[in-house]
Amino acid sequence: MDPLLANPRFVVGAHRIDQLPPDEGTEIAFAGRSNVGKSSAINALMGRRALARISRTPGRTQQLNVFALNDVCRVVDMPGYGFAQVPAAVRRHWDALLERYLRTRRSLRGLILIMDIRHPLTGFDRQMLGWCADADMPVHVLLTKADKLGHGAAGNALLAVRRALAREFPHAGVQLFSARSRAGVEEAREVLLGMLGAGSSVSLMPHL
Repeated sequence: MDPLLANPRFVVGAHRIDQLPPDEGTEIAFAGRSNVGKSSAINALMGRRALARISRTPGRTQQLNVFALNDVCRVVDMPGYGFAQVPAAVRRHWDALLERYLRTRRSLRGLILIMDIRHPLTGFDRQMLGWCADADMPVHVLLTKADKLGHGAAGNALLAVRRALAREFPHAGVQLFSARSRAGVEEAREVLLGMLGAGSSVSLMPHL
């Protein structure tokens, strides 16, 4: 494990942009549909069991949870989107908060987008990818829960998503991932470090 990822610490849970740390340094955000395994992915990448809170209830993460890696690098666990079991007014607040964060946060340098390999590229996923494309921001997709498919089915799903991204969002990379089996964890760590500017040079474009 790279030393940068070895000692993450929780900083703040922000319901508003003005509650975030000063807009300086480097942030990488994690986004994904509610209950897709986003918190599990963050924990796996950081080598922690309970850094990001895991819940079976969709929509449990209801704020921008910020974790400091050192004095200048952070990761941000964004609220899950999609079928969160929360009132409509809360969902509208999340939508506005996420869009403003993605469009205006200067320290935000990349996005790790978590998709369930069995249900990838939902309308919400495409909306997130579109926001990042408008901001010219690197995106790397983790097709999580890959252990729930056989090897051939997982490979076919990866190929289908890779082709769709190449057509619609060529700025985004993609890989298979499983927090349970740890498949793809090291590859995703290298991408995260590359986004943070702290690891080896890693291509963020889809692998051929």
